[in-house]
Amino acid sequence: MRVCFRSSVQPGLIDEYRRRHAAVWPEMLRALKDAGWHNYSLFLGADGLLVGYVECDDFDAVRARMALTEVNARWQAEMATLFDNPDNPDRAPDEGFQVLEEVFNLDDQLAAAESTAS
Repeated sequence: MRVCFRSSVQPGLIDEYRRRHAAVWPEMLRALKDAGWHNYSLFLGADGLLVGYVECDDFDAVRARMALTEVNARWQAEMATLFDNPDNPDRAPDEGFQVLEEVFNLDDQLAAAESTAS
């Protein structure tokens, strides 16, 4: 499955967010891969809008697998102060992701069009 999500970084802390993601801990990278996160990317706007994309078997399952790791707990604690989360400042950043509905995928529609044309 493909998942896109959004969150927001505090605008005054964008440079720090970029710095931390330029050198993610190797054990965090391995944990993500081992938990089933594939083709994972983050995109950051100048206003702090953060958009993530990941391919996985099941988003809830890969998040649950990450929640079981010690390195994820440390990473979430390190990152928490950078996020704009006024409604729930104690919530870990990865718990505040707003999943976006996929409404178009080129490859899926091409495949459907090709199967219909056959």
